[in-house]
Order: sequence, then C-alpha cells, then structure tokens
Amino acid sequence: MNICVFCSAYSLDDRYTAPAQKLAALIGERGHTLVWGGSDSGLMGVLADAVKGAGGRLVGISVELLAHTVYQGADEIVISPDLATRKAELLARADAIMVLVGGLGTLDEVTEILELKKHGLHTKPVIVLDTAGFYDGLRTQLARMEAEGFLPQPLDELVFFTEDATAALAFLEAAGEASAA
Repeated sequence: MNICVFCSAYSLDDRYTAPAQKLAALIGERGHTLVWGGSDSGLMGVLADAVKGAGGRLVGISVELLAHTVYQGADEIVISPDLATRKAELLARADAIMVLVGGLGTLDEVTEILELKKHGLHTKPVIVLDTAGFYDGLRTQLARMEAEGFLPQPLDELVFFTEDATAALAFLEAAGEASAA
C-alpha cells in the first residue's frame, strides 16, 4: 500500500517523534511505501529514516522551493513546480492518507484532502494520528460542522482519528482490504 503521510518538516520533541517513528517502522515492516513531502528535515526526515530502516520504500514528492532539502536515500524523488501540483501528486500516488502533527502546510493539506473526499473526488481513507491531543481542536471543529449541518456526510466517513499508531495502520490496512474486495 502507498501511504501518504502529511507532517511537519520541523524538528520536534520526543512526544511527537516517538509515535511517528513507531508508525514509520510499522509501515516499513509491513512492506508498505511511504509517500511524503520528500524532505530530510524535521519529522519528515525522522519518518523517512524509520521507514527505510525497517525495509520500506520511500517516494518523496517535493517542490522546487524546497528541493535543497530532499531526502537523499529515497527510492524516488519527484520535484513539483508548486505546492498545488505537489498536493495533487501526493494524492494521486496514495492509496491512503495519514496526518501527523504539523503546521500550516499540514493543516492546508488535511483540509484540502477532506474537501476533495467530501465531494467524492477520492475515496481513500484519511486517518489523523492525534498525538498528545494535537488535533483535539480540529476534531472539535469538524464535529461542530457535522452537528450544525456543514458536512453532507457523517464525519466518521470522512476521517478517522486515533492516538495510536498501531490502530492507525490497522485501520488503513482494513480499509485497503475492503476496497480491494
């Protein structure tokens, strides 16, 4: 399975890096491919190192303005001309989407992915790994949108929130098996 992961390119403390490393090790050990922003920086680099260390494949989709930060050990690197093209390429190459902690770029990516899914432009599972309650505010806002009629389908059909890396990957694998059946 090609698992697209959106996350921070900033260096973060262990409460965020440890769950990311656990998830990445599971991705690699189970023979999946990490499709990610292609950076060797911060959490992106931590993720790539752990997937590669566990025997997984790496497909990085970077952007021209960040090409100087590409992960040198990737199996494949694509340089997109701009952020919009990059997001489209990440989605096109993914069988599933995982969201880890991140800043404005990650927030932009997750909201666009959910908007596209809401409109039926993809049916890929979207999982938010809510490490240390980082996405509690997003979950609350999305629940309010659902309760007040701003979402045309149930929230749990758009996105799955979990705090556990093992549960996140199990959800993705089950969703992948269901769509293949």
